[in-house]
Amino acid sequence: MSPVWHAARAGLRRGGTELRQTFTTGQDLFGYALWTVLLIVPMLLAGDEPLKGAGISAGAFMLPSMLGMTLAFTGMMTTAQLLATEREDGTLLRAKAVPHGMVGHLVGKIVMVSGTALVSMALPLAVGVFLVDGVAGQGGGAWLTLVWVVPLGLLATLPVGAVIGSLVDSPRTVGLLMLPVMGLVVISGIYFPLSELPEWLRTVGQLFPVYWVGLGLRSALLPGDAVAAEIGESWRHLETAGVLGAWAVAGLLLAPPVLRRMARRESGAAMARRRWKAMQRVG
Repeated sequence: MSPVWHAARAGLRRGGTELRQTFTTGQDLFGYALWTVLLIVPMLLAGDEPLKGAGISAGAFMLPSMLGMTLAFTGMMTTAQLLATEREDGTLLRAKAVPHGMVGHLVGKIVMVSGTALVSMALPLAVGVFLVDGVAGQGGGAWLTLVWVVPLGLLATLPVGAVIGSLVDSPRTVGLLMLPVMGLVVISGIYFPLSELPEWLRTVGQLFPVYWVGLGLRSALLPGDAVAAEIGESWRHLETAGVLGAWAVAGLLLAPPVLRRMARRESGAAMARRRWKAMQRVG
């Protein structure tokens, strides 16, 4: 067995251990429950108000859309936050000191973030299908769409999060990026159909993976008539696969050199400088 493959297997075990820890920690479980509530409340507030021409309620439209937002948001921002935090506290420096330690560390993070994203989606879906009519009743054929949309969505967003986490100076910088990300959510057809926005905003929204993950999940979880609310009255599966695939390829090409550059620059002196700056801000 090659050293790299051995490190990757160690990363898989580490990711599984971290997932077990998060699912048995009270604070983390509370976070999952709170996120579920935060997603369900807007749907309940929207109620049974019908979506024009789509044959579904606004709440039914929002459920799969927000699940897509959760997947993209977790893939990008959670990955970035973890990398930035572990650069600051020295975890990455310790991983760098072990042969192929960065490989194992990053594989573990991929497992951890992917598992977190899936659980963060599954809980609101399990609750939402009982509270919102017209969702997840299309049979096995439609559900098969999830088999390719969810993994492709993760591939499109995880590398982006890794790049962001490698470039920012601290976890606080990642927090500041939440503002533009929330703006992106607004123009990505999460809370209302993208077809209701001006054309130039529709164009911007379709450039990013958030919209396409949401569209793919709506095609899997909503009845066929709901396509009337979409641009061109089509689920656009080929375009969904194409855009998410393009983001995945671009991210997988860009992330490795950026991560290697970050690893080369990691040192005890660099970590000490970051801690000193953090203490200055606190002081």
